[in-house]
Amino acid sequence: MTVHIEPTLKPKKIVPDLTANTAGIISPNPFWLASAPPANSGNQVKRAFDHGWGGAVWKTLGQPIQNVSSRFGGLHFRGTRAIGFNNIELITDRPLDVNFKEIAEVKKQYPKHAVIVSLMVESEEEWRDIILRSIDAGADGLELNFGCPHGMCERGMGSAVGQEPKACERITSWVMKYSTIPVLVKLTPNIDDIVMMGMAAKRGGANGVSLINTIKSIIGVDLDRMVVEPRVGAQSSNGGYCGAAVKPIALHMVAALAREAEFGLPISGIGGVTNWRDAAEFLALGSSSVQVCTEVMLRGYRIVDDMIEGLTTFMADRGMRSLGDLVGRAVPTYAEWGDLDMNYETVARIDADKCIGCHLCVVACDDGAHQCIHKQAGTHVPRIDESECVGCNLCQIVCPVPDCISMVQVENGYPPATWNEHMAGLGTLRPKKGAH
Repeated sequence: MTVHIEPTLKPKKIVPDLTANTAGIISPNPFWLASAPPANSGNQVKRAFDHGWGGAVWKTLGQPIQNVSSRFGGLHFRGTRAIGFNNIELITDRPLDVNFKEIAEVKKQYPKHAVIVSLMVESEEEWRDIILRSIDAGADGLELNFGCPHGMCERGMGSAVGQEPKACERITSWVMKYSTIPVLVKLTPNIDDIVMMGMAAKRGGANGVSLINTIKSIIGVDLDRMVVEPRVGAQSSNGGYCGAAVKPIALHMVAALAREAEFGLPISGIGGVTNWRDAAEFLALGSSSVQVCTEVMLRGYRIVDDMIEGLTTFMADRGMRSLGDLVGRAVPTYAEWGDLDMNYETVARIDADKCIGCHLCVVACDDGAHQCIHKQAGTHVPRIDESECVGCNLCQIVCPVPDCISMVQVENGYPPATWNEHMAGLGTLRPKKGAH
């Protein structure tokens, strides 16, 4: 007797759609070049699109300037080159006619890719002229550079606008009078309250915002010459800080706007994006596209291949069919400190099979935390006194072995209670550890 066995059909794997829509600016994926040297010319943007970038924000156009030499500086840390990056470069130094000609050529050859033109001028008349020229060249959107923290702000532009709500609102309203394409306002991080500036852009009529621009900074000092870097002869100046090290600041500011109920505008996230994971974090905190500059300057356009592949795999593994399934997913978890559950408790636990006995956790806990990790006679594996462990995570951070130290939730018999509830007499907090 022949038994017929039906073949087992494997479920078809989801191929996520990475198409991005930021304020009506459509691109085949959310990865854009930020307005900077990698988007300085038509040939560069064409090569970037050939590599797979979904969009590009053209290096800021305005009255062309003369740049200085040198103009870049890097922050190197424990053998890693340029974890932070600094520049004192200004806007385009190429004639506007040349820029607009190249923008038109790029858009004609790559009609499905997003070309956004970054602009920075002074008077309303200048704004009108450069906006109309950008539209005529075929731009898909405009980005108003209200964030540059050096050089241009001394001339009443850049962050001088981005730090003053009335100026931001007024100039944005000028632009909206003349633009027939989406307008993003690029915000400066050199401000106490990013929400205030985002709301100013909204009042001015902006279709969306992009953030963050660079952080006002000095990258270092040449101790042999006693000159601030990057050195221009015997002097230098403050510049704009960017690169991997600024990501936490950028994530905070993006999330602060994304969770603001009255804001509600699309966001293009910028700041420290080096790989697909960084991009996914920006998307989860409310960005609908991400812009990359420093990592392209350091590694080249080819990095987008891994970004696209990584994000696609990540979304497919989680059943996400489009970017809309990811954008903003983590925003509801961003709360004020007073609304956190004070009774949630974790302790550190060490996997003895993975421990290499370096005792970095012992030193860190003893000198920088709560003295609850101790050496043990007869074994290389430290002992954790859970009765004193406050779950601060420091040991996990310094441990060089992946997954060797885990933070494990423990039950303590106390129901959830926040600090605000406690102060209002509505909740009881668990006893503090290490209060001896």
